[in-house]
Amino acid sequence: MSTEDLEQFESEAELTLYREYKDVVRLFTYAVETERRFYLCNTVDLKVRTEGGDVYYEVSMADAWVWDMYRPARFVKNAKVLTFRDVSIEEIVHSDLEVPDSSR
Repeated sequence: MSTEDLEQFESEAELTLYREYKDVVRLFTYAVETERRFYLCNTVDLKVRTEGGDVYYEVSMADAWVWDMYRPARFVKNAKVLTFRDVSIEEIVHSDLEVPDSSR
């Protein structure tokens, strides 16, 4: 496989993932971003943990979709992430996702 073939494969996989995201985003309440992944989920719980003077975050999610083009199955029932880095949790405002009617 040439470098060009690999780049084309990755571009097509990312475009497919983006289209899937657009189809499923309306099903979820929260968008969660960690340093390694982006998730959509309906339930999220963030806990700050300390151990030996170190602070880390434990993020638990239920009914989640994972932005990862290399995963064969992106829907997961439960996901837990432990990280020392920032975590962003946003509630999705679905009215912002409405596509304007172009016939008006």
